[in-house]
Amino acid sequence: MTTHPDALAEELRESIGRIVRATRALTDGLPQTQSASLGLLDRQGPMTIAELARARGVKHQGQSRTVAELEERGFVVRGVADGDRRVSVIRLTDAGRDVMLRERRARAGTFASVIDSDLSDAERAVLAQVPELLHRIAGRLER
Repeated sequence: MTTHPDALAEELRESIGRIVRATRALTDGLPQTQSASLGLLDRQGPMTIAELARARGVKHQGQSRTVAELEERGFVVRGVADGDRRVSVIRLTDAGRDVMLRERRARAGTFASVIDSDLSDAERAVLAQVPELLHRIAGRLER
């Protein structure tokens, strides 16, 4: 078992990434660009295209294209910012929120199925401690 912080951090980063990618590949009906954008809007609320692009680490032009695709599907709408009517913001629609919830439930269900079938009670007990630890780490990183 690795306990050195550098090696442990790399192992966690790699394993979490593998789980996320595998789960999405099995369950997601939306392209990753669209899913990531909807997820940000769901968690953080209305955002400008520039804010979405910055949060996702993509170019404005690519994010603009993704927003247009989401608009066509009825998952987002453009509106004006509450504080400044000159600023255009992207908001999640009920349909967009519904598709995000379906995808999240599918991911969680797939993940839970593997935990149930492949892990012992003792392993599940160890795994039950991980979310709290990761939330603490995330909170520290977000400061």
